[in-house]
Order: sequence, then C-alpha cells, then structure tokens
Amino acid sequence: MSEIQIRRGVAGDARALAEFAARTFADTFAADNRPEDLSAHAAAAYGVLQQTAELTDAGTATLIAERGGAMLAYAQVRRCPPPPGVDVDRPVELQRFYVDRSAHGTGLAQRLMSAARAAAHEFGGTHLWLGVWERNRRAIAYYGKEGFVDVGSKFYDVGADRQIDRILVAKI
Repeated sequence: MSEIQIRRGVAGDARALAEFAARTFADTFAADNRPEDLSAHAAAAYGVLQQTAELTDAGTATLIAERGGAMLAYAQVRRCPPPPGVDVDRPVELQRFYVDRSAHGTGLAQRLMSAARAAAHEFGGTHLWLGVWERNRRAIAYYGKEGFVDVGSKFYDVGADRQIDRILVAKI
C-alpha cells in the first residue's frame, strides 16, 4: 500500500475536489440537515468553477491528502478578514477541513492540521481561526485537542437553514 501524500492543490484538481468536498460535506452533515439545503449548499460552495477559483486564488492554499491518486482529505486555508471576536495578531482562516470516513482514526487529521498551520504561517499568520457547527461535537472535540479555544459564534447558512457556528482560534 502506498504512503499518504499531502500536496498543494492545483487548478487541474478542481473537478475531483468538487466531488470529494460535496461528498464529505454530505457524509458529515446529511443526518442533521434537509436534503434540499445540502444540495443548495453543495451547488454554491463546491462546484467545479468555485473550486477552480479557490485553487487559483493566491490568498487561498488548498491542501490535498491522497494515497495512490485517491483523495482522502483536504483543507483550505485563506487570508480574509475574521469575524468579531477574533482579536489576535495576524489571523488566517482554516476555511475547510474534511477527512474521509475511511481515514478517521489514522492520524491523517493531525498531519493535515500540521500542513494547514504551515500554510497559514506562509501567509504571515500567527493564529488560525475557524467556524464549526455548534452541533458537530466530533469536530469541536478534535479542534480542542489541537489547541483551539472558543471565542464566540457566527451564523452560517446551509441552503435556507441558518445555523450557528462556534468560532475557534489557535496559535500556529
């Protein structure tokens, strides 16, 4: 079995990333959301054009973890203004962080987080911030183990459903 590699995504990854992103989002949240809201969110956030734009944006780093060409996880780190409550020096957003269920418990998440921190550091960041759905207990527990602390909340729309994300921050 080949080793897992983590690399920067390129524009040619857009189609595969769009499919992987939509699938992992649905795998994570389908049980707690209406199908029409998931579909609307996937269309808005994970289309090929959207992924192409993100992959080619100099202010976004997309990290792809794969084994033998098969995508297992990805993270997107980007420079953008943080929401209120993120009162730290040089914050960089961890916009997306998804690991395929087949790779849960393998240590891949820790490797990917390390790569995300390195990418944020390359953007000049000293802190990472993220939004995580308040009902996603597994992710909140993981981020806590990675040193993230809760500093507030913000709204996040999944289709027509307005949800509350916890805002978490960690030093890089």
